[in-house]
Order: sequence, then structure tokens, then C-alpha cells
Amino acid sequence: MSISVVIPTYNRRDLLRRALLSVFAQTLLPTDIIVIDDGSTDDTAAMIRAEFPAVRYYYQENQGVSSARNLGIQQATGDWIAFLDSDDEWLPEKLAHQQAALTAKPDSRICHTEEQWIRNGIRVNPAKHYAKTGGWIFTDCLPLCAISPSTVMIHRSIFTAIGLFDTELPACEDYDLWLRITAHYPVLLIAEPQIKKHGGHADQLSQQHWGMDRFRIVALQKIIAGGQLSADNQQAAVAMLVRKAEIYLNGMIKRGKTEEVHYYQQLIERFTA
Repeated sequence: MSISVVIPTYNRRDLLRRALLSVFAQTLLPTDIIVIDDGSTDDTAAMIRAEFPAVRYYYQENQGVSSARNLGIQQATGDWIAFLDSDDEWLPEKLAHQQAALTAKPDSRICHTEEQWIRNGIRVNPAKHYAKTGGWIFTDCLPLCAISPSTVMIHRSIFTAIGLFDTELPACEDYDLWLRITAHYPVLLIAEPQIKKHGGHADQLSQQHWGMDRFRIVALQKIIAGGQLSADNQQAAVAMLVRKAEIYLNGMIKRGKTEEVHYYQQLIERFTA
């Protein structure tokens, strides 16, 4: 099994060092490690040259995490792609456990794992609705992002079949991808945590964008319009779109956003008529 690790980063030199150390500490080393620097202005490049010469480093002008991940996929040589966000870190047997699980179930094309949550340096217990699931999990992916990028390993054939990350989405690009994947593929789950997922810092996308559900609503519109969902999944996706749009609409009414109120009223009417 050949595995490429893809790490997008932007001005996270010290966090990136921690992420890379966790990759090099794996009991199963990957085929290649690719860092896509999305326009950093710190000393990321110099740090990698000095400390991680084996890493394949690519620099691009700032275009967002979707573009960075897509470039990493395109440059990867492995049959399997494992993503790692530069603020997260893997536990030492993450890749080995995934290789064993995928070898035992050779028809599987995507595998993710449970995770430890670290907030501002303190381990916390995630809410129950963040618990990971396996199998045909499309409906589990509708409310929130049910797969963490840093836990997932994906066979490159999936990207050939369903496409790459949507660069038009400034956030929730992973939510969009998981919907497209889980509509067509079952997901293998390793129920024991294999990563440390760090949060609470200001440069997280969830901290930079208000009203994250507006991006999920766009993703839901896309997949509903695609016409490739089963009848049950289509019905569930429409119901979730209406639910999210109604919540977002109420927020816009309170804020007096007349133009957005009109748009979301029309959107709800279109799917409930």
C-alpha cells in the first residue's frame, strides 16, 4: 500500500513542525510527505529545508485550503491519500492501523478514525453528536462535518470519480466533499482515536467565517441539483437544507439583512412547494 500524506499550511511554522514530527514518528512511514504552502509569509520554507529535507514542499500564492489540498492530491504518488491539517498531529500508529483495516476489507476506498480533542492545550470530550460512524453514513454527514480531514485516508480513484475539493467554497469545503463521497461509498471507521485534533486558535476557518451553515447550504444545493442521490438520500438532503435555511433566515431577519432574507425565503419556498 503506497500512502501519500498531504499537509496544507499557511503561516503555521511551529504548528507545522509538530504535525510533521508526528508523521515521521509513524510506525508505518508513508511513501511521500507533501506540504503545500498556501502563501505563507513566515519562515515555513526555511524550517522545512533545515529540519525536514525529505518533505516535498510546494509554494503557491494564497488561494485557500481547497486549492492547497487539490495541488497536494495532484502531486501525490501514492494510491492512498492521507490528509493532515497543519495544526493537528497523528498518534504513532495511525497509518499502521488504517493500513491493517483497509487490508482486511480490500473493497473499502475511504477510512477515517476517532480523534482526541485538544482545546487551548487541554483535552476535552466532544459532544455526542460529533461521534464518528462507519458504513453508509451520508445522512450522518448532513448536519455537520462528520469526517475530520486529519483522520481520513482516501483511495485516489475516489477523486477521479467524484472530483476534488470545491475551490469556490471559502469554508465547509470538507463537508461538501464528504457529502459527495458518502453518497456513493461506504466509510470504514477505526473507533479508537488516532489523532490529536487541536482547536481554539484564531486562524481556524471556523473562527474566521461567521454563519458557517451558509456554506453548508450551498453544498446541499449542489448535491441535490446533481441528481445522483438515492430517493431516500435526496429526501434527507432536502429536509436538511430547509432546516438549515430556516435557521439561517431567522438570523438574517433579526439582523435586518433584507436582501438575504428575500433570498432564503425564496430558497425555502422552492424546496417546500
